[in-house]
Amino acid sequence: MLIKFLYLIFAYLCGSLPFAYIIAKAVKKVDIRKVGSGNPGTTNIFRSIGAGAGLAVFVLDTLKGFVPVYFAIFIDDSFSYSVAVAAVAIVGHMFTVFLNFKGGKGIATGFGVFLALMPLPCLIAFVIFGLVFLLWGYVALGSIVAAVSLPLAAYFSGYAMEPILFSFAASLLIIYKHRANIKRLKNGAENRFKIFKRK
Repeated sequence: MLIKFLYLIFAYLCGSLPFAYIIAKAVKKVDIRKVGSGNPGTTNIFRSIGAGAGLAVFVLDTLKGFVPVYFAIFIDDSFSYSVAVAAVAIVGHMFTVFLNFKGGKGIATGFGVFLALMPLPCLIAFVIFGLVFLLWGYVALGSIVAAVSLPLAAYFSGYAMEPILFSFAASLLIIYKHRANIKRLKNGAENRFKIFKRK
């Protein structure tokens, strides 16, 4: 029981690692919370620091969700425990102890968590994100649509009710974290993401 509890703490701390903050400080010596959108996440790093830094943050944020969930089976092979590990990893990213409990919106870390927990629905949601992003150019819109599609993909992939409900709860939390983006999308004020900027 103690090992299981300690592993949950490890998963939270792993999810809490603020790679966007760390890389922004290392590359440009800036506080990512004070530039661009102020969000310590992948999109703001891409826009404010650069594509290389953004890709590094995406990979690292994905891994900090994937690794704790993937190895949770060695602590307890029940799906319920893996779900608990996944939950605290996502919460760690969104409410990191290292940045006064103010973190990112959970997309990359959520991707890592669900890639380990339910690979097929996760990849379906990722493809949907990519399609929405390519068609309309909004990262937030792609993220919201992908979050909505995840529990649906889990349901139609034949998963049990427990993982479906967890994916639904995680999706609601991700959508909640995007509430400011939703307001800007409604008002036509959300910035489009430009991969290739014209000089």
